[in-house]
Amino acid sequence: MKSILWKSADKLRGSLDAASYKHFVLGLVFLKYVSAAMSEKRAQLEAELREEGGWSDEDVLVTLEERTEYTGAGIFYVPPSARWDSILEKAGARVEGQTLGETIDAAMRAVEAQNPALKKTLPKIYASGQVDEERLSGLVRLLDRLVFQEQLGDDGRRKGARDIMGEVYEYFLAEFALKEGRKGGEYFTPESVVQLLVEVLEPQQGERVYDPACGSGGMFVQAEKFIETHGGNPLNVSVYGQELNQTTWQLAHMNLAIHGIEANLGDEPADTFRNDQHAGLKADVVMANPPFNISDWGGELLGMDRRWVYGTPPVGNANYAWLQHMISKLAPSGRAGVVLANGSMSSKQSGEGDIRRGMVDDDLVMCMIALPGQLFRSTQIPACLWFLAEGKGRHSDWVRGRKREVLFIDAREFGVMKNRTLRELTPEEIVVRIGDTVRAWRGVASGGAYEDVPGFCASVTLEVIAEHDYVLTPGRYVGTAQPEADPDAEPVETKIARLTVLLREQFAESERLAKVVDEQLGRVNGQD
Repeated sequence: MKSILWKSADKLRGSLDAASYKHFVLGLVFLKYVSAAMSEKRAQLEAELREEGGWSDEDVLVTLEERTEYTGAGIFYVPPSARWDSILEKAGARVEGQTLGETIDAAMRAVEAQNPALKKTLPKIYASGQVDEERLSGLVRLLDRLVFQEQLGDDGRRKGARDIMGEVYEYFLAEFALKEGRKGGEYFTPESVVQLLVEVLEPQQGERVYDPACGSGGMFVQAEKFIETHGGNPLNVSVYGQELNQTTWQLAHMNLAIHGIEANLGDEPADTFRNDQHAGLKADVVMANPPFNISDWGGELLGMDRRWVYGTPPVGNANYAWLQHMISKLAPSGRAGVVLANGSMSSKQSGEGDIRRGMVDDDLVMCMIALPGQLFRSTQIPACLWFLAEGKGRHSDWVRGRKREVLFIDAREFGVMKNRTLRELTPEEIVVRIGDTVRAWRGVASGGAYEDVPGFCASVTLEVIAEHDYVLTPGRYVGTAQPEADPDAEPVETKIARLTVLLREQFAESERLAKVVDEQLGRVNGQD
């Protein structure tokens, strides 16, 4: 159903570029969701009132329109004029007066007015003329095909409107990112990469989770799924994020709202380095996929910022600004994971080597993972994952007995091709190969003790890293994979004995043939 809807919606795009069109589609998806979620709750509430008895039809109808009945249950209240049925009716009408675009814009304003958490987050672009009325009407009728009847998921868990719409929203986000190519990477991180970050960081209920470059909010969605899958309460998590781009900030608000995640994304879209919306925050889990090697990050305006504990990052590259900003946000025993370009592991330009040395010597670096190529649609630059841990080996309960050690993992050969150009990591690689390896190294795995595996992983002391001039490339430390032993291979001793006999036989045959040749030459000479 998701793929069919996507293909149909994309056909309606016409000549409008994907970057603009996504806001029309995703805004309507959100409006469809809030209407469906409210209808679901409304039906449940009416059934309870009827069963309770003693309510007149008029009293029931009044109660069903009480805003607090919905907001108190974590559901957005949608005024009658903004509900999907009203939008659908307008899409099928051919009457004078307010256009469909104007009707949708008015609905967005009405929903924001009734739900302060959505203030300034919904798109009011439908009357702009970018999408004509006919195409807009076709898009509304197409999205009306989304059905939100409760159903069983693959995991046996019942899925309601929120779960189903969340899946659709994520699917559409991914497809739009694919259409936009490089620009799509500014707001969307490949799902398998996010899953790997979350699998290693293991966010828990009751923790504070922060993403300083949150894009459309995918990190938070995956963190919530991890917590729920592992038996925790995903609603008992404090979420903080920041995003510079206005429209991406709006996408994040809608994405998180659909998934039922209450998040503080700041009062407005803002630059993380120059206008930190969470200045006093100390988080338990920090994770991000910031822009790779960004050069125009405004470093010349910051000077000796208090965050630059290990040295001032170069003005021409923000990699070490992101790392030090994230370090500044770590609570005691906090941990962080960040996606960066491979060059960050070895660069020595403009003091980056000195900053990296300071971080390593301070025992902040926990794990380095080299990723395979073709994971990102937005760039062909090879990427890696940095994992940092505050208090590693000292007061951290999260990493046990690994003081002055770093885990290196080389996953460059991992993944399967999703299509002709894109690769993705498999669940087995994420959870078992990498996740279980990290847990064993941390001393919390139930499946046995950690062991180095040549060509894949190695636990390395800071003294050895110093000998390598603080280069953190996994391939330098994990070595080469040992060839797998052939169970049918001949034992070495037997093989030597067999080859020795064969060699002697060949020497004897060589001597016999030499005599034959010598005799034949003698005969030829005798005839002469």
